Amino acid sequence: MSWRRAIGVAVVIVLIAMTLAAIRLWPREPLAERIASSTAVFDRQGRLLRLTLASDQQYRLWTPLEDISPELVEALLLHEDQHFYWHPGVNVASLVRAAVSTYSGGPRVGGSTITMQLARLMYGLNTRTISGKLEQIVHAVQLELCYSKRELLEAHLNLMPYGGNIQGVGAASLIYFDKSAAGLGLSEALTLVVIPQSPARRAPEGDEPDDLRAARMRLFARWVEQHPEAVGAAEYVATPLRYASLRDLPFAAPHFTNAVLQRPRPAAVHSVNTTLDLQTQQTLERVIATYVREHSNVGIHNAAAMLVDYRDLSVRALVGSADFFDAAIEGQVNGTQAKRSPGSALKPFIYALAIDQGVIHPQTVLKDTPTAFGPFNPENFDGRFVGPITAREALIRSRNVPALTLASQLSTPSFYQFLRSAGITKMASAKHYGLALTLGGGEVTMEEAATLYAMLANRGRLAPIRYLADEPRAEGVRLLSEEASFMTLDMLRSAPRPDDSFARRRSGVQAAWKTGTSWGFRDAWTAGTFGPYVLVVWVGNFDGRGNPAFVGVQAAAPLFFRLLDALAAREKLIEPIYRQPPRLERVEVCSASGDLPNAECPQVVSTWYIPGVSPIRVSQIHRRVWVDTRTGEQACPPYDPKFTRSEVYEFWPTDLLQLFARAGMPRRQPPPPAECQRDVPSGTAPQITSPVIAVTYTVRSGQVGSETIPLVANADSEVRRLHWFVDESYVGTGTPGVAVGWQPAHAGRYLVRTVDDRGRADSRELVVELVR
Repeated sequence: MSWRRAIGVAVVIVLIAMTLAAIRLWPREPLAERIASSTAVFDRQGRLLRLTLASDQQYRLWTPLEDISPELVEALLLHEDQHFYWHPGVNVASLVRAAVSTYSGGPRVGGSTITMQLARLMYGLNTRTISGKLEQIVHAVQLELCYSKRELLEAHLNLMPYGGNIQGVGAASLIYFDKSAAGLGLSEALTLVVIPQSPARRAPEGDEPDDLRAARMRLFARWVEQHPEAVGAAEYVATPLRYASLRDLPFAAPHFTNAVLQRPRPAAVHSVNTTLDLQTQQTLERVIATYVREHSNVGIHNAAAMLVDYRDLSVRALVGSADFFDAAIEGQVNGTQAKRSPGSALKPFIYALAIDQGVIHPQTVLKDTPTAFGPFNPENFDGRFVGPITAREALIRSRNVPALTLASQLSTPSFYQFLRSAGITKMASAKHYGLALTLGGGEVTMEEAATLYAMLANRGRLAPIRYLADEPRAEGVRLLSEEASFMTLDMLRSAPRPDDSFARRRSGVQAAWKTGTSWGFRDAWTAGTFGPYVLVVWVGNFDGRGNPAFVGVQAAAPLFFRLLDALAAREKLIEPIYRQPPRLERVEVCSASGDLPNAECPQVVSTWYIPGVSPIRVSQIHRRVWVDTRTGEQACPPYDPKFTRSEVYEFWPTDLLQLFARAGMPRRQPPPPAECQRDVPSGTAPQITSPVIAVTYTVRSGQVGSETIPLVANADSEVRRLHWFVDESYVGTGTPGVAVGWQPAHAGRYLVRTVDDRGRADSRELVVELVR
């Protein structure tokens, strides 16, 4: 060969090499992205919840090569293409042998390599014609030039036909054997290798076809040649297998699965492992269906529930409606994501904020009396007022006035600011709600409510709920102190369990729970914690129709406890052990006032408190009074035992005295003070109730000087007169609980002050604006 010819050959070789390298290195779309895939959703134990259709209406679950049984991969190469790793996409010897056998009248013999089969499946080629076969060869070589052997083998395994619209070993193993491709046994792996040779004839429907078993045994014989140690498995491989079918594919936890499928995820992720527990899910679904059926006579047709393990914030069960397939109740709506009024279900967080801000401790005595908050005159659900009530009792009995009073006393954060910080979405402005937010004037989803109650269980630290097993648990942010969270849950545990005549068994598990009823009886709620779980239950109609039966304690609470009992029958509901919050201590207080007992307090109780934060003072309700037996008035010192006696009286504010009297329980009033005591300030100062804190009063510009603002205050039971002043100008004298009218002369800020006949005083700022 001349040197010129040698150089020419070398140049051609280099050009060919460069061309091949350019083709191989040219940016190309990964095969996994070119082939549409189903999505498989699994529970936390690896049980299939749903297998979706791919965009081309095939059941095809893209499964990486490393997640496929090595026995299946080896058997496939043994059966289809033993020289796969050595040929360039086409095995010429096999093609010639197949052509000679086919056209000489012999049996049909396959000559296609795995790469050629992949080309046929990817491009939908008709390879029964010579032109189709040539096109298949060209595409096979092209694939070999563009992709690695590993990528080609992986793609082929994901496109192998298994009858009907089932493709790929990932989908076939799930549909036929309810297993992942990595968990297949030898018999199952050999079966999935031989079905694609003739899927129309071998695809199992019920009993195993004889042809399928025979093909598996022929492949097993070849397998034994390569693996002599497997000869002992002959009987096992010969045993007919049991197959499921497309009809057996689960459609479990539909609302939860839909929510998971709608969440963004990387395009390459086709198997989704979730936090849901299928058995727990089925338990909740069964209990809810039974409950709705038993109460259909009172118009209860729909309910939803969400169970969260607050230890790792994972959703363990989610029932979005009583029946996903019932169009009459709009069953496909996911009730856990719908914005609804929570009623009183969020009151615990007002109490927790009040504890943190030093307004109350659990035994603080609050007033449940008729009270005006500007133009807002709230009532309780039962239309009655109970008078003095501890914070603990006010919370578990869901009294409205105490909750509103606490909400009005919160500083920073306010209840509105707290909810915004907690991630409650789609909230209007604070002015839009006012104090009505306390009674459910805003809207939350069940998921948002579950997040809030999980924060209580996690000692005040807020973090998002997890749906996916690989979602890392967020560190979260602290919105409440450990102490306030602990005390709030402790108060909620005091609530007695509601009656349920249908309940079959009652567990001894204690729950910290709260109910809620929205305005117009549209929503009944119960939310709470027990063991390691947070459970939120809702009963109502998705179209917002009200029903007098939709009362939290009557409709949702019995369902809450049925679900609790059903879970307790399945597992031990043991609450995680937490250390006692470091700043928390116990103290004895007077039961009547919630303050430290004085010498005259007849009964004390123990309560939690936070030193330096909780409001603790000496009780002033019970006081010893020396009475002059000659006048009936309080005696002046020194006390002459001949003409004086000592008695203990209860000194209640006037509004509570009036409430006691209306309830038929009048309190014995202390005698009036003697002249020598009327200027001695002792006992409890009066408390202004009107004007209302943080309310701006408006006066029409044409009626300045004629519109009246009422000035009202409560005072000790011994007080007979209250003197009123505005900016040091005397307005008038009245009696406790009775309004004195005042007419502002102009807009601006005023200081309103009242002084009782013992010299004790209270003051409040009043803002007046003019409107046209």
